Amino acid sequence: MSQKRVYTFGNGQAEGNAQMREVLGGKGANLAEMNHIGVPVPPGFTITTDTCNEYYKVGQEKIVELLQDDVNAAVAHTENLMKCKFGDPNNPLLVSVRSGARASMPGMMDTILNLGLNDEVAEGMVKKTGNPHFVYDSYRRFVQMYGDVVLGLKPVNKEDIDPFEAIIEKVKEEQGVTLDKDLSVESLKKLVELFKKAIKDQTGQDFPTDPKEQLWGAICAVFRSWMNDFGALSVPYSAAG
Repeated sequence: MSQKRVYTFGNGQAEGNAQMREVLGGKGANLAEMNHIGVPVPPGFTITTDTCNEYYKVGQEKIVELLQDDVNAAVAHTENLMKCKFGDPNNPLLVSVRSGARASMPGMMDTILNLGLNDEVAEGMVKKTGNPHFVYDSYRRFVQMYGDVVLGLKPVNKEDIDPFEAIIEKVKEEQGVTLDKDLSVESLKKLVELFKKAIKDQTGQDFPTDPKEQLWGAICAVFRSWMNDFGALSVPYSAAG
C-alpha cells in the first residue's frame, strides 16, 4: 500500500481528526476536527509532516513527482465542493497556503493569500464581483506575499526598507494619498506591474502566471521554510467570498 501524503477536508467531512497532530500538524488536525464537529470552514487539503521530512531526503524534484497525482486530486475535490475551478477566469477558485507544525515553532513560512490570481482571473473576478478595487487590492497583496515568501524579495536585515513597501509609498506619493485604502484602482493595477518588475529585476525570476505553478511554488516554499516537521496546508475559498 502506497504512503498517504495528502488528506482532504471539507463540507463536514475530513480524512483526519484532532488525534492526528503528529501526521497533519496542529493546523491540519484542527481543521479536520472542525469539519467533524460542524464548524463551517472552507474545504482544502493538508500535506503530511512526514512528506516534509521526505523532502529533505529525496529533494524537490522527486517530492513533486510523488505528490503530483494526490495534489491534483485534492484540488479537483476542492473544486467540486466549492463549485468553482482553479485558474478559471469565469468562476475562479483562490487558495491560501499555510505551514503548520506538530508543535509551535518560529521560522515557518508566512501565509500566502489569494493564490491563483493572474491578469485574466483578476478581470474575471471584476466581472463577477463588480468591485475592481477589492480585486486589484487582493491581487497586489498576493504578488507582494508571493514575491516575499516564495521568490525571496525581502529586506536583508531589519534596517533595510521592504522593497514592496518602498514601491507602495512612491505610488501613494504620486497619487497624493497617505493611506493604502485610498489608492485608486489604476494605482493598484500599477502596483501589480511594478511589483512584478521588481521581482524580475532583483531576483531574476518571473512572477508565475500559471495558478498550478504558483501552487507548487508555495508548497515547496513551505518545505524549505523550516528544517523540521511541519505540514503544508492549502485552504481554498471562493473568489467572490
